[in-house]
Amino acid sequence: MKSITEFLEQTANTFPDKTAFRDDQTALTYRELVQRAKSIGSALLSSQKRKTAVAIYLNKTPMCAAAMMGVAYSGNFYVVVDPKMPLERIRNIFSVVQPFAVIAEEQLLPQLGELTDGLETFVCEQAARTEIDDAGLLAVHHAMTDTDPLYCLFTSGSTGVPKGTVVSHRNVISYTDWVISTFSIDDKTVFGSQTPFYFSMSVTDFFSTIRTGAEMVILPKSYFSFPIRLIEMMNRYQVNTIYWVPSALCIVANLRLFKYARPEYLQKVLFAGEVMPVRQLNYWREAFPDLLYANLFGPTETTDICTYYVVNRTFTDGESLPIGNACDNCDVLVVDEDGKECAPGEEGELYVRGSFVAMGYYRNPEKTAEVFVQNPLQSAYPETVYRTGDIVRYNEAGELIYCGRKDFQIKRMGYRIELGEIENGAAAVEGVLMNACIYDPANDKIVMIYEGKAAPDEVLSGVKKRVPDYMVPNQVLKIGSMPYNGNGKIDRVWLKTHYTELEAK
Repeated sequence: MKSITEFLEQTANTFPDKTAFRDDQTALTYRELVQRAKSIGSALLSSQKRKTAVAIYLNKTPMCAAAMMGVAYSGNFYVVVDPKMPLERIRNIFSVVQPFAVIAEEQLLPQLGELTDGLETFVCEQAARTEIDDAGLLAVHHAMTDTDPLYCLFTSGSTGVPKGTVVSHRNVISYTDWVISTFSIDDKTVFGSQTPFYFSMSVTDFFSTIRTGAEMVILPKSYFSFPIRLIEMMNRYQVNTIYWVPSALCIVANLRLFKYARPEYLQKVLFAGEVMPVRQLNYWREAFPDLLYANLFGPTETTDICTYYVVNRTFTDGESLPIGNACDNCDVLVVDEDGKECAPGEEGELYVRGSFVAMGYYRNPEKTAEVFVQNPLQSAYPETVYRTGDIVRYNEAGELIYCGRKDFQIKRMGYRIELGEIENGAAAVEGVLMNACIYDPANDKIVMIYEGKAAPDEVLSGVKKRVPDYMVPNQVLKIGSMPYNGNGKIDRVWLKTHYTELEAK
């Protein structure tokens, strides 16, 4: 099959009355999801546009899922825009993708103001009642190929003009083939969804749900601030699989939540998006030793993930989890600065090849050419690989170890320093809940910022035991709570620009 909508219809034919998506207020069965998606797709057909952007300005709800699939039915690609995003960022996104239409909740449209000028606007609730144009939708399907774009996703941490990664139907089909097979996702799976639909991690549970007849329970973001309610909701809907950012897992661990509430149906715990501190993972593993735990790793440009590691042994608090090995139908290369393959144990940049690799950046040929490049290890035929910017190495067991980002790597006093290695050292200190390390080039100093009960001198002493002298932070700041971005990850960009204000407090 060449499109995600074909998989959706196949699932709906098999499980028409089974719940596909639900939140704490509404639910859609697979039959209802297809009907609403086809109606929205039919409403978009009047534009006569194909392979063009449609902005989705909706909160994360089952209806948003229908809108995403509706855009796919129309032969276009969607761009999910969070209603809580600053208008300036939305303006930047619109300037890149130049959507011809926006789908929004009626009450949210006034928030967009002049950004809708010149755009076709569709009120989602009304579009979902459009009479289905089966002939028109079929004609669109016949004309498409599996390399047509399905969505364009903008990373949250960028500054200036954002980059939109274009991902095709084939990318998602190939990627979810691996997810479903590796983690045995089927119609008995109930996902507890944490990540926003504009974040690449949502691709994993969203499309695995659609392809298998699983159920996705959308967990309210607010519940992560009141985690007993979170666990209660997970138990109410019998959530058995979660795929969260480590910061969300750490909230549970840092509060020692399992003394008060326990997820009764949980079977699989997957995580990605940032480094998982081993101390907090050990809390989960001690409470639930029989669950499957897996560390997934990859950027938006590889659909979501390119390597993974199923946790199969014990790690001490100061160790780093491997990021494992390449997913099936995906290959990774470790390349040095001269474009040569690194020897085992040697650090190099991670390159990715295969069907997971996205199409490039929308209307940004310069940035695309910088990182979507010819495979440097072979020149016999054209083969595009993606340069991730991640520094990795193989350990003695043949597993990849994440060493840090090229942009987290600094050169200071003649040494190359990985800020992630310093963070890992701090994470092993008793009393440190979360931490982030930043570098201030103007003042040439490394600053460790952390949340927890430990005193700054205790943290500094603990770090000194774990890293060389030239990597020891110049300053250690304790704050009440770490800032998080919209994806639930520690907001290092905010910390870097505001740490002096924290210092003043």
